[in-house]
Amino acid sequence: MTATDKAPEKVDVDLVTLTIDGVQVSVPKDTLVIRAAEQVGVQIPRFCDHPLLDPVGACRQCLVDIPDAGNGRGFPKPQASCTLPVAEGMVVNTQATSEVADKAQQGVMEFLLINHPLDCPVCDKGGECPLQNQAMSNGRGESRFAESGGVKRTFPKPINISAQVLLDRERCVLCARCTRFSEQIAGDPFIALAERGALQQVAIYEREPYESYFSGNAIQICPVGALTSADYRFRSRPFDLVSTPSVAEHDACGAAIRVDHRRGKVMRRLAGNDAAVNEEWISDKDRFAFRYAQVEDRITYPQVREDGELRPASWPEAFAVAARGLREAGASAVLTGGRLTAEDAYAYAKFARVALQTNDVDFRARPHTGEEASFLAAQVALSGGVTYSDLEAAPVVVLLGLEPEDEAATIFLRLRKAAKRGRTQVVSVAPFTSRGLAKMKGRLVPAAPGAEVQAIESLKDAAHGVTKDAIVLVGERLAQTHGALSAAVALAASTGARLAWVPRRAGDRGAVEAGALPNLLPGGRPVTEAAARVDLAAAWGVATLPTKVGRDGNAIVAALAKGDLGGVVVGGVDPDDTSDPAAFRAALDAAGFVVSLELRETDVTRVADVVLPVAPVTDKAGTFVTWDARAREFDAVFSNPSSLPDLRVLAGIADELAGLGQGSPLGFRTVSDVRAEMQSLGPWDGARPALDAGKAPKPAKAPRKGETPFVLATWKQLVDLGSMQDGEAHLRATARTPVVRLSRASYESVFGMLDAATGDERATVTGDRGSITLPVVVADLPDGVVWVPARSTGRGVLAELASPGSAVTVKGATS
Repeated sequence: MTATDKAPEKVDVDLVTLTIDGVQVSVPKDTLVIRAAEQVGVQIPRFCDHPLLDPVGACRQCLVDIPDAGNGRGFPKPQASCTLPVAEGMVVNTQATSEVADKAQQGVMEFLLINHPLDCPVCDKGGECPLQNQAMSNGRGESRFAESGGVKRTFPKPINISAQVLLDRERCVLCARCTRFSEQIAGDPFIALAERGALQQVAIYEREPYESYFSGNAIQICPVGALTSADYRFRSRPFDLVSTPSVAEHDACGAAIRVDHRRGKVMRRLAGNDAAVNEEWISDKDRFAFRYAQVEDRITYPQVREDGELRPASWPEAFAVAARGLREAGASAVLTGGRLTAEDAYAYAKFARVALQTNDVDFRARPHTGEEASFLAAQVALSGGVTYSDLEAAPVVVLLGLEPEDEAATIFLRLRKAAKRGRTQVVSVAPFTSRGLAKMKGRLVPAAPGAEVQAIESLKDAAHGVTKDAIVLVGERLAQTHGALSAAVALAASTGARLAWVPRRAGDRGAVEAGALPNLLPGGRPVTEAAARVDLAAAWGVATLPTKVGRDGNAIVAALAKGDLGGVVVGGVDPDDTSDPAAFRAALDAAGFVVSLELRETDVTRVADVVLPVAPVTDKAGTFVTWDARAREFDAVFSNPSSLPDLRVLAGIADELAGLGQGSPLGFRTVSDVRAEMQSLGPWDGARPALDAGKAPKPAKAPRKGETPFVLATWKQLVDLGSMQDGEAHLRATARTPVVRLSRASYESVFGMLDAATGDERATVTGDRGSITLPVVVADLPDGVVWVPARSTGRGVLAELASPGSAVTVKGATS
C-alpha cells in the first residue's frame, strides 16, 4: 500500500464528526465547539475566547444549545462553546438556528451592559469594539435598565497599571484576556482579577507595578475599552486611520505589524497576525517605539560644510561635494549600522567595491573579535533551515551570548510557549539567571565573560541533552569572546545540533547576505575567491573588483586615526554603540573627509563634511532578513519624494564619482531596481570558506595595584535609552530600573555581610573610560563578575565605563 493510500486512514482516526446548525463537519479530536463552528462559517459571539489563550469560559457570551440527539451527547441548558470539546455525533445549534441559544446570548449581553458605561463616543475602542458589534448583532434592540431605576457601577478613572497601560474599570467585562495573556504568554503575572461578584475588577499588586515588555498586547486583545494606551489615548478614531502592513525594525525577529496613520503621521502600531513568525504578539518596543522619526532633530535637507559650518544644500550640490571630497581624501572606507534594509546594505556593499574600489566596508561598528567575520562567511551567509516552529519542537535549545527577552522578543515568546508546554528545555550560557530565563524555566550554565569557551565545551557532555535534535542559538554578543564562536560551531558539529545566528538588529542578517563585510561579497561570495570576484564583476559590468580582504570596523577606525584612510562614509552608526566611542570620535576628527547618511542629528553629523538625510522605514520599501533567513518585505507607508532611501543617495554620489573618473555608477535608482539586481545575481554556488578563529586580542588593561578586579558583563535591555526609543516618554517610563548585579560573595567583599544590608546600597563601577553608580542587586553571578545594563544610564557602558569583559573595580557609593 502506498503512502497516499494510508493518509486518509490516519486522518480518520483523529477526526470527530458532529452536526452544527444542520451541517455535518469533521474536525480533529479535542477541537472546541466554537472553533468547529467557524469551520462551517458560523461566527459565535465571544469576549473571553482567544485562540492563543487557554479557554476559561468567563464571559458566557458564546452559549449554544446542545440538545440530546439520542446518544447521550446533549445538555439540559446552554453551554459555553469556548470550553467544550467536540464529541462524536454531537448536535450543536448556535444562535443562527436556535431560539434557546439566541435568547441565552441576548441575556448575557444584557447582563454585561448593566454596568457598562455608554461612553462609546469618547472611548478609544469605539469603532473597532467587539462589544459594540455584538451588542448590535446578538443583543436586544432595547434596554430594560432605565426602567429599573438602577445606577451603574463607577470607579475613579483612569488608573495607571503601568506608565503605558491605563485601566477604565467600569468598562471591563471580566473576560480575563489580559490576565491570561500576562500569565500564560508573557509570564508577567502582576495583573489579576480581584474581589468577587459585582465588585470584581482588574487589579495589580499594591507594591508591584505591571512590568512587562509585552503589555501592549493586553491592550490590543481587550474586547472593550477597559485597557488603553497612554500614548494613543484620545488621539484618533479608528475610522480616521489608514492601515498598512509592515515589519518591525527593532530586532532580527521580523514581527508582522500594522501601521495605522493619518494625514502623513503614524498614530499607532498594532501586532500583525503571522502564525509562522510572531503569531499575534509583539513587544512593546515594536509597538510603541516609532516616534524617533518624528522628533525635532530629524534631518530634512542635505548639508555641506563651508568655512567650518554646515549649511543647507541641494541634492545635486551635496552629491557633487561628497564625491569630490571622497576623491580628494584618497583611500576611503564605509561603516554602517545594523538597521539597514537588505537593499540599502547591498547598495553600501556595491558602493564600496565599484565607487570607492575597496573592501573596507563593515556593518559591525559594535564590539566584536576578528573571528566573527570568518564565522559569518562560513556559517551564516546562505544558511537557514532553523525556524520558529523548530524552536517549539526542539527538546533542547541552547542560548549562547543571547538573552531573548531583551534582544529577540519574538524568540522569547516562542521559547516560553514551548517550555511552558514541557516540550523544550532552554539552556543558557550566561553570567546569571535572567528574569527571562527564569520565566522559561531554563537552566543556567554559568560563565563569566571570557570563560564562555569552557562553558560551551562542557555542553558536549551527554548530561546536558544537546543531541542532533537540539538547536544552538548564537547571539551576536558571543563574538566579544575570542574562540567562543569556534566553540559553538564545534559543539554543533560534535552533537549534530543545528546552529543559527541571532543578531540584535533588524538589518544585520541582510547585511551579511548583501556583502557589507570586508571578507564577503553579495550573495555569500568570498572576497578571496577569484571565481567569485569574476562572477560578480561580470554581473556588475566592471572590469575588476578589489582582491584584498578589507578592514573590519575596528581596523577602519584605527586606520582613520592613523591616517592610513583619508575618507569615510558613515551610515546609521551611533558613536556610543561602537567598540570604543572615544576612539571612534577621534577617528572622525582625524579623517580627511566624512560623509554621513543619517536620519537625525548625531555626533557623526556634527563633524561630517556632508550630511545626507535618509528615509525612515515608513518612507521607503525594503526587506529585513530575519535570524532564520526569512525575507520580510514591506512597502512604504508614506509617499515622500524628498525622503530618499540610502541606496538612492549612494547612487547619486557614485554617479558624481564616475564623472570625476573614479569607479562606476551603481546602476540603480529605486528599491525595485536593487531587488531585481539582487535576485538576478543569486547566491554563490561555490565552496564556502572555512572558519578561521584569527588572532587572540591583547588582554584588557588590569586595574591599578591594590584594587580588586571584577570582570564586566553587560547587554542592552529591551527598553533603554537607545535613540530609536526617543520621543516615547510612556515607553521609556516602563524600562526596568538599572542596577549593578553582584554575587553574594562579591557583595560581601564590597559592603560586608549581606544580612546587614539596608536595601539602599549603591555601588560605583569604575573602568578605563569612567564610572557608573547604580543600586545593587544580589544575583547568581560567578564571584568576581559584575553586570551592568549596557544603555540604561548616561551615555552607556561603552562610552562611560569599559568594554565588555574588561577588568573593572566596584566600590560602595556614598549617597
